[in-house]
Amino acid sequence: MSASPHQLCRRALLSWQRGKQFADEILDELIEHEKPSPHARAWLREVLFGVIRHLSEVDFLIDRLREGELDGDTRALLRLGVYQLWHMRIAPHAAVNETVNLAGRARGLVNAILRRALRERAALDQALVDAPEAIKLSHPEFLIQRWEEQFGKEAAVALCENNNRPSEVFVRANGLRVTAGELACTVPGAEVSDFHPKSVRTPRLPSSWLRGGLCYVQDPSTLLACDLLAPEPGDQVLDACAAPGGKTTYLAELMGDRGHIIACDIWSSRLEFLQRNIRRLGVRNTHPVVADLMKENPLFKPGSFDRILLDAPCSNTGVIRRRVDVRWRLTEEDFIRMPEQQFALLRRVYELLKPGGVLVYSTCSLEPEENEGVVTRALAELPGLECTAQHRTRPWLDGVDGAFAARLVKPG
Repeated sequence: MSASPHQLCRRALLSWQRGKQFADEILDELIEHEKPSPHARAWLREVLFGVIRHLSEVDFLIDRLREGELDGDTRALLRLGVYQLWHMRIAPHAAVNETVNLAGRARGLVNAILRRALRERAALDQALVDAPEAIKLSHPEFLIQRWEEQFGKEAAVALCENNNRPSEVFVRANGLRVTAGELACTVPGAEVSDFHPKSVRTPRLPSSWLRGGLCYVQDPSTLLACDLLAPEPGDQVLDACAAPGGKTTYLAELMGDRGHIIACDIWSSRLEFLQRNIRRLGVRNTHPVVADLMKENPLFKPGSFDRILLDAPCSNTGVIRRRVDVRWRLTEEDFIRMPEQQFALLRRVYELLKPGGVLVYSTCSLEPEENEGVVTRALAELPGLECTAQHRTRPWLDGVDGAFAARLVKPG
């Protein structure tokens, strides 16, 4: 007998609580192994991601209902139950019963706590109103403070609230096979995004779109870096941190699938995803390579490439709406460590650029240390380098993920 969505969600929460994997990785593995129905898959995604988005609030409520320590399994069950009671349109008794049925030896305790939550709902709601901002917004206090200093209090609150809403589904129409307008016409309610003409916002994602290689699931903010790079047919292009291939395959499209793209990643497992996406989308001009660009590699000679895209590893603060557990993994030290690594990588790939060539440095971070700070340092330390354009997006203003991109030109 196949596992129920509630059982799968319990397993996923327990895996996530161990702290070794991100939620999206856990979910993908679970779906691949268990093959739940589309309805069960959607429910599982909503609840798993929802619990993690609202973790501070959910744990605050649990701690008011139960004094003392809870083992990991019991806490996972209570997180599942409390999230359903506060955030889902489901009959309260059904949420309680489904959760209690999973509890085994903790059945009595879980039942008592969730029944108490129903009785004391009004008082608990008021307690949430009076709770500290970090609880209500379900973000670490240091992140909220950082964003208040950067953007102002109102914008910081808007950003946190945006992060706590499920993300919309955007796809990039694969221009090698179909236009965005043609794609949007095939699903009621789908429409070409106002943000980018290649992007389609859709209320559902037909499997035929994916099977037929008609699209790539991709936030429109990610297309800006590729547009800034503007590769031409016949160019030699390096995508320095390429997997899983969203930007790589868009670069191929911009090049008319001509020229040559070297798509690098340090992990062979990630390049397997990229290779599958290349095949699915019908891209032929791209060659995936496992390489650590911080080390010498005989494949890459100085001055080899006309254009380089460096979508650098970053804190991911611009995509917390999608990568829901990033907020719980970040520390203040990350914003000191990351810019050093990013600049070191930029300096390394810069050596591979031809004179007069273009390098686009991009992140999905909102943090100035990782964005403008790295570019400013590059301009100071790499003689003759020129920054000709910068783009950034802010989720609470633009309705898309947060991203940064800068176009850097090497002296000829």
